[in-house]
Amino acid sequence: MAALVRGVSDKMLIQRLKKLEADGIVTRKDYQEAPLRADDTLTPLGHSLADALAPLCNWGSDNMADVARIFAERQQWQASGAN
Repeated sequence: MAALVRGVSDKMLIQRLKKLEADGIVTRKDYQEAPLRADDTLTPLGHSLADALAPLCNWGSDNMADVARIFAERQQWQASGAN
């Protein structure tokens, strides 16, 4: 599954999912078999969080070029030694 999320190891993903489970955002069904297999699903609280975050995700997608430009400018500014 971590292959679907860039830059995240399986170990890190599992740790995060377990924290989300402890927070009531996801439920986790561990099949206790080898190779390891588990299913994670959103709880009603998780669905409400996803609904709340959707506009923010849409904003990010709509403004990705501007945000990338701003980050590049910031990186250049920091590299020049300005604080």
